[in-house]
Amino acid sequence: MTAAQITPHSASRVRLTVLGAPLAALRAEPGAPVTCSVEEVAVADDMGYFGPGSVTWRVLADPAAGVGGIRALFLQALHPLAMAAVYEHTDFSTAFWPRLQRTAQYVTTVSFGTCVQADAAAARVRAVHRAIRGVDPVTGGRYAATDPDLLRWVHVTEVSSFLDAVGRGGLALTGAEADRFLVEQVRAAQLVGLDDVPTDRAALIRYFEQVRPELRSSPLARRTALWLMAPPLSLRTELTTPARPLWTTVAGLAFVLLPRWARRLYGLPGLPSTDLTATVVLRGLRTAALQVPERWRHGPIVRQALERVRAAL
Repeated sequence: MTAAQITPHSASRVRLTVLGAPLAALRAEPGAPVTCSVEEVAVADDMGYFGPGSVTWRVLADPAAGVGGIRALFLQALHPLAMAAVYEHTDFSTAFWPRLQRTAQYVTTVSFGTCVQADAAAARVRAVHRAIRGVDPVTGGRYAATDPDLLRWVHVTEVSSFLDAVGRGGLALTGAEADRFLVEQVRAAQLVGLDDVPTDRAALIRYFEQVRPELRSSPLARRTALWLMAPPLSLRTELTTPARPLWTTVAGLAFVLLPRWARRLYGLPGLPSTDLTATVVLRGLRTAALQVPERWRHGPIVRQALERVRAAL
């Protein structure tokens, strides 16, 4: 499957053509970030780059997607250059939660925000990336956050983790829909100036096979995994809320959702029984989360997107 054409989708009277044009034609020049056209902004009061008929909305509105996002962070930490770019420019003792919040907000804005919101968020990310460069203390290699190989690693770990988590959590996606999600996510890659990302599940498998020789459980990777498992919390939060056990449960689940080869890199067994247990637990958590009212289950960006759809019907 290629990213050449995506069928336009619709929702009741709202006709969306955001994904109808050939993706290769969306750029003015190679490497330039994609932005909304005038037609896209005008259609349906700007439903954003994806819209209610997209697989992206189904996947990223699912409760299991959040666990997938944390899984992606564990996976990303195994790439020495990507890890150096993060660790040498972030003080995890003070910036862990703000950074995590910014990452989640960016993904949500690109997926559910208007085109204008998504473009603005992507412009901020590109500006930050331009300032991040240095030398990896593990390999001695030079890194830059604008490096297409590193951007591709982050992109692929995210989209593969989202698909894995929601699928194992119980969201009913056909193989064709999973591949369509990957094609749709070419837009998200283009927003940060990235081309040439996997557009079907077979390409995901080939990508990981190619990149695995570069991965390792470095001291930075293990330290980051520990931060993810036990992030800093204020004493008041520790004593007055269940934040610690809740987070540890979710982070631990995200870790065991990793591919077996990734768990082995971290020095833990990659047992099939672990996969089965993780799937069962995730399904239970997702089922419970779906009982929570929509206004509490979704953040403001997703709620606003759903309100725009309702208003247009």
